[in-house]
Amino acid sequence: MHETTLLLIEVGALLLGMSLLGRLALLIGLSPIPFYLLLGLAFGDGGIFPFDASIEFLQTGAEIGVILLLALLGLEYTASELFASLKSARKPGILDGLLNALPGAGFALILGWGPVAAVALAGVTWVSSSGVIAKLLRDLGRLSNRETPAILGVLVIEDLAMAFYLPVLSAIVVGVSLWQGAIAVAIAVAVVTVILYIALRHGHIVSRLFPADHAEPLLLGVLGLTMLVAGLAQEVSVSAAVGAFLVGIALSGRVAANASQVLTPLRDLFAATFFVFFGLTTDSSGLMSMLLPALLLAAITIVTKLITGAYAARRAGVGTLGQWRAGFSLAPRGEFSIVIAGLAVSAGVEPAIAPLATAYVLITIIAGTFLARLPDATWFRAAVRARQQRARLSA
Repeated sequence: MHETTLLLIEVGALLLGMSLLGRLALLIGLSPIPFYLLLGLAFGDGGIFPFDASIEFLQTGAEIGVILLLALLGLEYTASELFASLKSARKPGILDGLLNALPGAGFALILGWGPVAAVALAGVTWVSSSGVIAKLLRDLGRLSNRETPAILGVLVIEDLAMAFYLPVLSAIVVGVSLWQGAIAVAIAVAVVTVILYIALRHGHIVSRLFPADHAEPLLLGVLGLTMLVAGLAQEVSVSAAVGAFLVGIALSGRVAANASQVLTPLRDLFAATFFVFFGLTTDSSGLMSMLLPALLLAAITIVTKLITGAYAARRAGVGTLGQWRAGFSLAPRGEFSIVIAGLAVSAGVEPAIAPLATAYVLITIIAGTFLARLPDATWFRAAVRARQQRARLSA
């Protein structure tokens, strides 16, 4: 069978399966993310019937999905709101790094993998998945919630921290000189600074580039600028997600509102592709050996993320339920964790990091998807109210 024909069949079958699973998720009131992951696992490495012809096509779609998720999330907020959330999230960001990187580093040392593997695994457990969390917040209708800016503040600080961490990790695992590592960090920081400055100070000028009332040039222009900035950011070891998010922040007024409308269908398509692709590229047969260690590490770091999110929301003046929502929402890890593990394994640091990181990411995504819904449950709200009443009586 011709390769293009096979690609069309595979992509068509996946899209149809995603549609049916998405409808099932709606019927039972759950996020479709776990279903997309399981669909990918079923047809990925070690699955029922591996899909090989469409991997490269789906990889590109997955990357676009993360970019669009963060770009449209940025469109929901203004530059001043971003600046305020970054200022308020400074201390939670430091706490986040300490609480969530140390378990990974300690785990690697306990397993006897050495200090370089400890630095890599610290990054795997540290950074939450902006793409997964952005979709969770949208699926649960929480984009306008009071705790959402606190969540975004932590995510943006994490992604910006990757501008420092990834060049340093590359220098450590590849063995380049300290000077080369310092140059890479300096370039990354300079690019982030320029993008932030343009977004915060000259966003109104960027908005004037696009016609708010004409869908086609608006769609092409905003999508083109978003992908261009994301690509340039990634080229200098800055997260493409950060670049896309800041483009969304830079746009304002009717341009931002109308761009959100025209880009939403594309985001839904490519975001779903991101989760399916993650499952497709996961070797399900290699996960079993690292399942128990990954479960233990996930349990520890879901609790540490809960502490981080609750602290960030509390500093923002959010109530108890909002603190729980923020903490559980930060649980999923994703794209960065896989990139970090792949970088370490390709440099010959420790082969077992790959299956551990993959199992860990899958567990945190699936668990986080369900845990994020807990604060909305009637019994959970009742338990929180009862605890608050007991606290007031004892005081």
